[in-house]
Amino acid sequence: MSEFILDARNICKDFNDPVKIEILKNLSFTVRHGEFVSVMGKSGCGKSTLLYILSTMDTDYKGELYLNGELLTGKNDAQLAQVRNEKIGFVFQFHYLLNEFSILKNVMIPGLKLGKYSAEEIEQRATKHLDTLGMKDHMLKMPNQLSGGQKQRVAIARALINDPLIIMGDEPTGNLDKQNSDLVFDIFKDLTKELKQTLLIVTHDGDFAKRTDRIIEMKDGVII
Repeated sequence: MSEFILDARNICKDFNDPVKIEILKNLSFTVRHGEFVSVMGKSGCGKSTLLYILSTMDTDYKGELYLNGELLTGKNDAQLAQVRNEKIGFVFQFHYLLNEFSILKNVMIPGLKLGKYSAEEIEQRATKHLDTLGMKDHMLKMPNQLSGGQKQRVAIARALINDPLIIMGDEPTGNLDKQNSDLVFDIFKDLTKELKQTLLIVTHDGDFAKRTDRIIEMKDGVII
């Protein structure tokens, strides 16, 4: 096991539209096991672009990216899809729950896709995560029957279903009021304490960021 869950080395990203624009300029940083890290910066500073690279969604960059000591740079799409499903959990600003499925089934889907456990075991794991997040009583409801804060808790349960090495979030409290934002933060904090879960969260919310273990602050494509 590597000392670092995430190790980004000299990450550079350009856009050509129609002239070459540097979006990320030689970024290097690491994230340790069980660390709760936030990435902050004004709109356009490159933090969302960085998250797409770190989450293996964008492979068009220069530099090297390691997850738990494994080099991800250069892997093909099928290999990266496997890494995403097995080792990275995602929580976005919009929950992306599937309206045609129950809450329980929504949480189970990534586990069923991975196929590491039986359907019965995945259901047990999903129920346990929903219970931990205070959503067990709602698990047979449909997404449109839940509030925004409840949907985001379901999205966190879904992100946990495959025991990811790291959970990455893109403005996960961006659509929530103060009360629900605080609730989501407390859930994340508990995950790092109880499960030693590693978290990397992109956020505009200064109050959220300053309560994390460490802030990576970006400006104009560099870490300041």
